[in-house]
Amino acid sequence: MTNKPNPITQLRDLTQSHGAMTAGQGLISGVIALSLGILCFLGVLAFHFPEYLTTPQLRQNYNVAVIRQIMLAALVIAGGLSLVNIVFGRARWLSAVAFLLVAATALLGGHKVPVSDFADNTPYIGLDWFILDLLGSSLIFIFIEKLFAHRKDQPIFRPEWQTDFQHFVVNHMVVGFMLLATNLLVHKAFGWAVKSDLQAWIQALPFVVELLLILFVADLVQYWTHRAYHETWLWRLHAVHHSAKHMDWMAGSRLHILEVLITRTTILGSIFILGFSKEVIDAYIVIVGFQAVFNHCNVNVRLGPLRYIIVTPNFHHWHHSQDKEALDTNYAAHFAFLDYLFGSAAKADRIWPDQYGVLGDYVPNGFWAQFKFPFTWKG
Repeated sequence: MTNKPNPITQLRDLTQSHGAMTAGQGLISGVIALSLGILCFLGVLAFHFPEYLTTPQLRQNYNVAVIRQIMLAALVIAGGLSLVNIVFGRARWLSAVAFLLVAATALLGGHKVPVSDFADNTPYIGLDWFILDLLGSSLIFIFIEKLFAHRKDQPIFRPEWQTDFQHFVVNHMVVGFMLLATNLLVHKAFGWAVKSDLQAWIQALPFVVELLLILFVADLVQYWTHRAYHETWLWRLHAVHHSAKHMDWMAGSRLHILEVLITRTTILGSIFILGFSKEVIDAYIVIVGFQAVFNHCNVNVRLGPLRYIIVTPNFHHWHHSQDKEALDTNYAAHFAFLDYLFGSAAKADRIWPDQYGVLGDYVPNGFWAQFKFPFTWKG
């Protein structure tokens, strides 16, 4: 008599696998229920310990009442899907784990946990930023990818998705450290260059003009920083980002933490010097956040002649190609015309590249292996 594997073993095997999930077996609904159950459980922990698990800059801007309603909806959906699968005998092990998470969340107070005054200036991890960004990004970008797929046979859980998810988790959780370090570096490195008259003139510009200016300045700085990653010793950091062999909404998360720190410091330094208004900076953060994910998506959107002006997924996919005609090209993040202006636009006789990744495939897979890679690579 063979022993059936326990739910924990089956869950571990599921998270270590990849490929398309067959409809009708309860796996798809089970994964949705499990994902929502995990996020709800993490959310109730954030409600209980907001001083340590939430981001001060973020919690000042979202509506807690709305967050509570989102959690309630997620609990109902996760619990409902779990119970249906358990009753009809579909992926019971998966649905049982999801239902236990829903039950644990409810026992801990669920969406009704009271949040009173709490200490500020405490050490924290960005659990709230991770939850909201993962939920929002997956809902928006998976939908877009399914609607306008470039590689239609690429599943949501494609090879190496685990590595990109680990990068996503770490880069969100250490947001407190990143904000503190970036702010310190920006003020130390660029404080001498601040001119109040210039900042006053920029802040007096019409909103749209100021927004276009911040996008142009940030992209110009980003362009040359990005180019330096390819043409100097900094490649050992940036190679981690290029090691992704499949492009989708999660691939852009594969970034070495030192690269994140360097890039944010240079871009935010230019924004700090010019003194853009808070409203424009907030709009810029939304745009750059969307475009950073969208440009890596598995979507077939080219925008006609506008593709020579605005960076599209097609444009950025060439940047990630290991096809020889595309190596070290297409550096811009917002405005494609920068690459045409500086002679670094990819020239190919095909619309899409054939292969992604680092030429030679010498970057190891796995978060910790990639974290160590820049310090151990002998290239």
